[in-house]
Amino acid sequence: MTGDNSRADTRSTARAPTTEKRLGAHWLDNRCEFRVWAPDADAITVHLEGSGKQLPLRKEEDGYFSGVFAEVHVGDLYRYSVDGEAPLPDPCSRYQPAGPHGASMVVDTRAFAWSDHDWQGINLHGQVIYELHIGTFTPEGTFDAALARLPHLKTLGVTCIEVMPIAEWAGSRNWGYDGVCLFAPTHCYGDYDAFKRFVDRAHALGLAVILDVVYNHLGPDGNYLAQYSKYYFSTRHTTEWGEPLNFDGEQCHGMRHLIISNACEWVREFHLDGLRLDATQSIHDDSKPRVLAELTEAVRRTAAPRSIILVAENEPQRASHLLAVAQGGLGFDGMWNDDFHHSAYVAATGRREAYYSDYTGNAQEFIATAKHGFLFQGQFFQWQKQPRGEPLQTALSSCISFLENHDQVANSMYGQRLAQMTSEARCRALTALWLLLPQTPMLFMGQEFASSPFLFFVDHRAPLSKDVATGRKQFLSQFPDIASDGDTVLADPGDLKTFERCKLNWQELEARRHWLQLHIDLLALRRNDPVIAAQGSNLDGAPLNTQAFVLRWFDAAHGDRLLLVNLGVAVPVQGYAEPLLASPPQRQWAMQWSSAATDYGGSGRIDPLTQQGWQLPAESAVLFAAITV
Repeated sequence: MTGDNSRADTRSTARAPTTEKRLGAHWLDNRCEFRVWAPDADAITVHLEGSGKQLPLRKEEDGYFSGVFAEVHVGDLYRYSVDGEAPLPDPCSRYQPAGPHGASMVVDTRAFAWSDHDWQGINLHGQVIYELHIGTFTPEGTFDAALARLPHLKTLGVTCIEVMPIAEWAGSRNWGYDGVCLFAPTHCYGDYDAFKRFVDRAHALGLAVILDVVYNHLGPDGNYLAQYSKYYFSTRHTTEWGEPLNFDGEQCHGMRHLIISNACEWVREFHLDGLRLDATQSIHDDSKPRVLAELTEAVRRTAAPRSIILVAENEPQRASHLLAVAQGGLGFDGMWNDDFHHSAYVAATGRREAYYSDYTGNAQEFIATAKHGFLFQGQFFQWQKQPRGEPLQTALSSCISFLENHDQVANSMYGQRLAQMTSEARCRALTALWLLLPQTPMLFMGQEFASSPFLFFVDHRAPLSKDVATGRKQFLSQFPDIASDGDTVLADPGDLKTFERCKLNWQELEARRHWLQLHIDLLALRRNDPVIAAQGSNLDGAPLNTQAFVLRWFDAAHGDRLLLVNLGVAVPVQGYAEPLLASPPQRQWAMQWSSAATDYGGSGRIDPLTQQGWQLPAESAVLFAAITV
C-alpha cells in the first residue's frame, strides 16, 4: 500500500491542462485549428478526404499535436494518420456523419443562432426531472421529432429534461452508454445543430435540459483512442464494462484533459443546464485532486454566470460526494436514490430478490426515506456483503427519487412499467407519495401514461452482438424468475423489433388520460402548495400498521399538511394513539386531494377522517391541510 500512496502523491501535482487548449477541429473564421493528444507518436498528419491534402501537425509539449490551416473548410471530412499508419477518425470529433468508423467532419460550433439569451440556468430546488431516450421518445427517434413533443412535458409539469447519452456510438440504435466519440452528438438523431435546436426550444418553453454523460468506460466498438496512446486507459483498475479510463496513472493528464474538456463543451456549446454522470463509482481515481472535483468546478466556471446542476449516479450512495469541493466533497448537487425505488418496488410487487432483498417495502422504510433521504447510511448491506451508503449532510432535495428509470424498467423480464406490475390503486398511492416528498422527483418517459415497455437494446456486429446478449442474460439471472425462463422469453437486445417495441405509443395518451391527469394534478400540487413546494425537512412520520403510515409537514404560517398512505387492505374506523394525527390548535384537518378520485380511474374520494376516528381506504393516499376553524 505504501507504493500506491507514493504514486498517488506524485500524480497529485499534475493537474489536467486548461480546457482552453481545445481538442479536435475548431473553425476559426476562414481557417481551422486541429489538436490531438498522442504522446507516443512522432508525427501526426491531417488527411482531407475531399482534396486529398495531407497537413502535418506540429508537436507541442505534454504530448499534444496541433496546427492551423486556411485550406480547410466547414463540411470537410478528415482523418488523422499517426506515424504514417492508416488514417483514423478524430477521437475528439464534433460530428461523425457516417458513424464512429467513418471520417470526421469540420463543423462551425458557433453558427447556430440561439434565442435563449435571457435564460439564467437552474438550481436543483424545485425541479421535476424527466428522463428520456431520444431514439424511442418518438416514432421518428430524432431531436427534431422530440422537440415537437416538448409542450407535452410543459403541460405535465416537468421543469428539467434529462437526456440519456447521445455521444456517437457504433450501429443505428443504442441506449447511449456505448459512446466512443464523446464530443459528437450521434448522427442517428440528426445533424450537428439538431441538439442545439432541441435545447433552444426547451428554454423557450421554460424547460431546462441536462445530459447523461459516461466517463467510466467507452463502448466496445468504434473506440480508436488506444491507437493514439496507451495512456488513455488504466492498467491499475478494472470495470465490469471494459477498460477504465486513466485518471490516476502515468501520463493521466491527457485523459483528464479530454474528459473535463468534454464536460465543459456540452455545457458551453449546447447551453446545457447541467450533466448527470453515469456510474461514478466506476470512475476510478486515487489521486488528488480527484478528477470529478476538478470537473465539477471547471464546468461551473464554464457555465457562469448561468447556474447549472450536476447529478451523480453512485451505486454505493456516497453522500459525501454531494458536499462542496472545499468541504471535501466532489461538488455534486444531486444523487440518484435507489433506496426509495427499491422499497417502492417491493411494496408494489412483493418481490424481494437480488438487490431488492435488503428492503421490506413496509411503512417504516417510507417514513425513514421521507425524513432522511437515503435508507442505507453505513449499515451492512446483506446483498453485497458490505456496508452501504453514508449519512446525508445536504438538503433532502439533493436525493433524486424515482419509481421508474431506464435501468429499473429494463431489469424486469418484459420491460414492464410499475403500473403493470401492481394494482392501479396501489400505483396511484405510491405515485402520490413519491411526488409529494421533499426529494427531487424524476419521471421516466411514458410513465405519465403507463406507456410502452423499455428493454435493453443495441446494434452491434457479430460476434459482439451475441456476447452482449449472453452478458445481458447473465446479469438478469440474479432474478430467480428470469433465471428459470430467461432463455426463452428475454428479448434479444440486437433484434430491431426489441428497439421498436420501446418507442412510446403516443396514441395511448387519450386512452390513458387518467394516468396523465394524476401526474398533472400532483405536480401542480407540488408546485403550488406552499408547504409541499418548500421541500423542507420539517416533517415527521409514524406507522399505523405495516402497510399504512402518516407523514406530517409542520408549517405555522400556512398550516400543517398531513399525508395518509395505505398500501394494503382497508381498515375500518378506529382511533389511533398517534399524536401526528391530531390537528393543530384552533385548526382542523380538511381533505385536499385523494388518489381514489374518479378522474384518476379510482372508485371515488372517501374522507378517512370521521367523527368516530380514522378509516384507511385500501391502496390510497389522501392529503389534508390544517385550516382555521
